[in-house]
Amino acid sequence: MSLYDWIIWTGAALTLIGLGALIWCIWTVSRARRNGLDDAALRERMRGVLAVNMAALAASTIGLMMVVIGIILAP
Repeated sequence: MSLYDWIIWTGAALTLIGLGALIWCIWTVSRARRNGLDDAALRERMRGVLAVNMAALAASTIGLMMVVIGIILAP
């Protein structure tokens, strides 16, 4: 397994981790809405989810960039 293969597979794994975190964010917010929380409690719940959401988007982006760079640079 070459360095480029390692970069591609690591990027794919990072992208899948980010995608899983995004699905968790969607599930958590929809569950909070379904529970009928008041506005203040819903905002507090979403404040915590927002940090995870931004980290998940960053992880997915970096992972996809790793995949593309690995494909472009592979001999």
